[in-house]
Amino acid sequence: MQRPDWQSRPHPLAPKSQQPPRRSPPLRLILIGAAGLAAVVLIGIIIAEVFLFSGSTPAPQLAQLAPLPPATRNSIIMAPVSISLGAIRDAAERATPRNFAGKADNPAAQVLQNADIGWTVNRGAIAATGSQDTLSLATPLSGRLNVTGSLSAKATGALGDAIGGLLGSDAAKQIGGINIKNLNATADIKGNVIIAMRPRLAASWYVEPNFTAQVNLGDTALTVAGARVNVPAQMKPVIDKTVNDQLNVLSDRLRKDPTMRRSAQAQWARACRSVPLQGTAPGLPAVWLEIKPTRALAAQPAIDSTTASVTMGIEAETRVTAAETKPECPFPDKITIIPPTAGGINVAVPIDVPFTELNKLVDSQLSGRTFPEDGSGPVAVTVKHATVVPSGNRLLISLQVKGKEKESFFGLGAEATVHIWGRPVVDQAQQILRLADLQLAVESDAAFGLLGAAARAAVPHLQRALLERSVIDLKPFADNLREKIASAIAELQKNENGIRVDTDVNNLALTDIAFDASVLRVIASAEGTMTVRINALPGL
Repeated sequence: MQRPDWQSRPHPLAPKSQQPPRRSPPLRLILIGAAGLAAVVLIGIIIAEVFLFSGSTPAPQLAQLAPLPPATRNSIIMAPVSISLGAIRDAAERATPRNFAGKADNPAAQVLQNADIGWTVNRGAIAATGSQDTLSLATPLSGRLNVTGSLSAKATGALGDAIGGLLGSDAAKQIGGINIKNLNATADIKGNVIIAMRPRLAASWYVEPNFTAQVNLGDTALTVAGARVNVPAQMKPVIDKTVNDQLNVLSDRLRKDPTMRRSAQAQWARACRSVPLQGTAPGLPAVWLEIKPTRALAAQPAIDSTTASVTMGIEAETRVTAAETKPECPFPDKITIIPPTAGGINVAVPIDVPFTELNKLVDSQLSGRTFPEDGSGPVAVTVKHATVVPSGNRLLISLQVKGKEKESFFGLGAEATVHIWGRPVVDQAQQILRLADLQLAVESDAAFGLLGAAARAAVPHLQRALLERSVIDLKPFADNLREKIASAIAELQKNENGIRVDTDVNNLALTDIAFDASVLRVIASAEGTMTVRINALPGL
């Protein structure tokens, strides 16, 4: 008969030597227990990371921004229009008659009766000179003065009495029989005429020529039946009147000539347009540059020894639009006269970059990068996502990061959001948009509390990466824009017979920056030169 179990157990007070040896638990049970404990620890860590150490820290408070005004800027296109003095001379040659003729009043009515005093004048080649904003046209004159008629009865009687007193009555009778009723005398006309012109633009689209003329005649004379006729005294008033009459007619024609207004109106209509800027730069949408002229500008003419020039142009509103527009540009009734200027092209172009595009750029530059990049430091911080939002005059860059301790046995880390402030600036020399004055937001302290104090070592690397990577390269846009603006401006003036137009847009500078809650705006200014040379003119 088997003893009960309690009878087979040794007495607890029995000596150890009398107790049977204790057996160890099987190895399998130890492994199972260890694995279970490890699983519990791992789950705890994961729970702690997911529920305790993951999540965003409080974001900094953002300042409200007013919407940006319409993207319109003032642009100026001024072109010096130069006319060679040779072209002016040639036009005057074609327009000025070579021969002049007329009748003069009888200068000795008490001696001559039935007098016919006629004159003819031929001009020579015209010479053009310029100095001190005055244009001078000079030409030599040559011609003949012819006097015909008969002595008056009073003059005949006086002449007979004089001869009778000297030679006797018989001699007087003989001379009285001579026919002195038909007289014919001639004399040469020699001299020159100089016409000075100091042109001024009038506000109502015409040129006031301000002509003055000077007639110079050589000292010649002729004697008619004993009466001396001074040719300059006789002919100068006549030629003066002829020249001044011609100049008055020409001045009146210039004041009424619609050529300048009509030409300016055609150029105005060409400038009023939308210029396509498609394909300006990767990542930027297709846009149009609207040019809307608002004022006609001109400086008073300048004249030197070789050319007469006048600088004319327009002031226009320019803006970038998402689609082609049809601007309305009423032609002005008046020209705005401005001080002397060398002219040039200055076209302001607003470039709007939506923050949605900016976010894509910054995120593509930073996502997936680990800092420090050289692997130094006990913690590696990896950027998982980056966003940019505006606030006041700064941008807030929020980085969703994951910090990992390199000595961690399980290789786990914590996630948090780090906020860095930055101010967007335009680097004119490099033609880029970049961030400056980077500063860690105080709200990020909590994030580093989760990641561990060692993670702070990655901050300088993050900031350096933002400085290097958060850059918008606008050079491709600027180069393309410069070419398109030059092409559009060149179309405003067409090279025609006798007219040459040269346009060169040689620089595009980034001058200003502004933003609101949705758009970052960069102002670019295209600069260059435009000249118009006229080598032939129609007849005046």
